[in-house]
Amino acid sequence: MKVAMACDHGGLELKNILKAELENMGHEVVDFGTYTSDSVDYPDYASKAALAVAKQECEKGVVVCGTGIGVSMVCNKVHGVRCALCHDVFSAKATRAHNDANMLAMGQRVIGPGLALEILHAFFESSYEGGRHDARIAKMMALENEQ
Repeated sequence: MKVAMACDHGGLELKNILKAELENMGHEVVDFGTYTSDSVDYPDYASKAALAVAKQECEKGVVVCGTGIGVSMVCNKVHGVRCALCHDVFSAKATRAHNDANMLAMGQRVIGPGLALEILHAFFESSYEGGRHDARIAKMMALENEQ
């Protein structure tokens, strides 16, 4: 699977850990930066990853900043993206199963690398259940189409 990744300076270390794990899992990672610890604006990077997912250039995406909040908000502004901010394994599984989330956001200053790796695996190893969730997702996505 092709996975888009991005971070700001507050998420660089965790992004690099998650990127290595995704590659170890056999995924192809497209890294939209940032690549240094110099201060940057997270919308400049998270938006690139989200657009790659929206355009179906990448199947899924992972974004990281200090809290995960900023990057998740940016990604969810992109039409077709359902980015879930997850800091626990249950939420990562549930958002794939119930919301068919196509992007995962995490905060480097909120969780440690061990938990982040567990969340990453939960997100990528879970699948969408469909069924009763289809109508709910359709309603959610209809809001985008009304704008």
